[in-house]
Amino acid sequence: MIKKIIPIALPVLALVGGAFGGDMLRAPALPADPATEAAAADDHGAAPADDGHGGGEDHGGDDHGGGDHGGGGDPTEAAYFQFPTQFFVPLMRQGDLRDVMILTVTLQTDGANLQALSKKEHILRDALLRQLMIHANTGGFDGNFTADRNLVTLREGLLQAAKAATDAPVTAVLIEDIARQPG
Repeated sequence: MIKKIIPIALPVLALVGGAFGGDMLRAPALPADPATEAAAADDHGAAPADDGHGGGEDHGGDDHGGGDHGGGGDPTEAAYFQFPTQFFVPLMRQGDLRDVMILTVTLQTDGANLQALSKKEHILRDALLRQLMIHANTGGFDGNFTADRNLVTLREGLLQAAKAATDAPVTAVLIEDIARQPG
């Protein structure tokens, strides 16, 4: 009887434990910015929720991960479009997968063009991934890929690819995370 229950109980127990552990490791929600809440209230026609502590809940949005991470509503102020998922670049040598580069990339623009970049997310992602593949195939991720001169070359190539993919002004490419994972 127990031999029949164990194969069913173990995966269920693992699922519950994994869900509980993942919930515990999740970063706590940051209090929302009152200026952002006021802007959201204007957009949605409702007042922001006030819990008596000066902040409200962040209910997320449909900004495709781009979000205004510093735009503040001023069209001349720098704004940042962060891709919602990381870039995965296979490093092939003689037809075999050797390693995978994982990058988190953000584009800097002005506040007035943040929405335009968000609408071009898929085209920008394709252009940047193509440039990352070229960089990988020409040995850009070999050796000390985090040396300043190598990162400058990578950023310049990504910036040119982003500018070619959209007419919205992209002023900088920020590489927030970069890692090589063995394949």
